[in-house]
Amino acid sequence: MEGRTCNARAELTRTLSRLLGPAQREVGCDECFDELDRYVEVELAAADADRVVPGLRAHLEGCPACREEYESLRVLVTTEQAPRA
Repeated sequence: MEGRTCNARAELTRTLSRLLGPAQREVGCDECFDELDRYVEVELAAADADRVVPGLRAHLEGCPACREEYESLRVLVTTEQAPRA
């Protein structure tokens, strides 16, 4: 019974978070698209991309379309940076 209560509480917390939105500034899809290249470059350079482009991570977590763009761009850039044999 206790496990079900914890699961229900976790699900309620996730639902409320989605409804209330992020605590930090969140960018929209247009701004996300404009900043995505820079965000990925900074992230792959092992720097703090969330500090450089605040709010973008929160947007990616809540927007499947932008998340897909982000993932595709990361794969593309990572592939291009890989050493060629």
